[in-house]
Amino acid sequence: MTRVKVCGITCLEDGQMAVRSGADTLGFVFAPSPRRIRPEEAREIINGVPPFVKTVGVFVDERPPVVRQIIEFCGIDLVQFHGEESPEACGEFMPRAVKAFRVRDGSVLSLMRRYQGRIRAMLLDAFSPERAGGTGQTFDWAIAVKAKGLHIPVILSGGLNPSNIRDAIWKVKPFAVDVNSGIEKRPGKKDPVLMEKFMKRIRDVDKGRNLNE
Repeated sequence: MTRVKVCGITCLEDGQMAVRSGADTLGFVFAPSPRRIRPEEAREIINGVPPFVKTVGVFVDERPPVVRQIIEFCGIDLVQFHGEESPEACGEFMPRAVKAFRVRDGSVLSLMRRYQGRIRAMLLDAFSPERAGGTGQTFDWAIAVKAKGLHIPVILSGGLNPSNIRDAIWKVKPFAVDVNSGIEKRPGKKDPVLMEKFMKRIRDVDKGRNLNE
């Protein structure tokens, strides 16, 4: 079964809607972004969603003491590093660490190998020279398939939406998918119709995979 992370949550209404739709994990951005959230706001949302829903804090080249302070204050389960954090820096946060890689071409695979044993999972996003993430763009999913050979759980991200999520899961068969702008009305506000379509198509493709595997 494909796990789903809905990232860029900025209000309790969206967090609860994502959980009702079947999301396994909620993501909170603590880095410069239209979806940036204050720790106090994130804590309130986390306290308002059911137990057993995982939460992820997204950071970009933040100082480790600040990261620790925020995740402890908010009660966050996992830390997603979306900058230039080293394998050693990520390893300090095990077993909570997830590392994001911005995929431009196949050369990223050699970088990923350096993080083996230092992270719980790797998130693959599209490369952009202007942004650390949240580009709304896809990348060559064949690279994600190759990345699975490193035996680190792959979270597929980058431009996923109701129109392409079926193809993405069929081609990559990732551990999880990460969606953000692809189900939004505007940056930071999720669209209930798009979210339901997205989740339904994941459930449909998972049923098909189970029948064929």
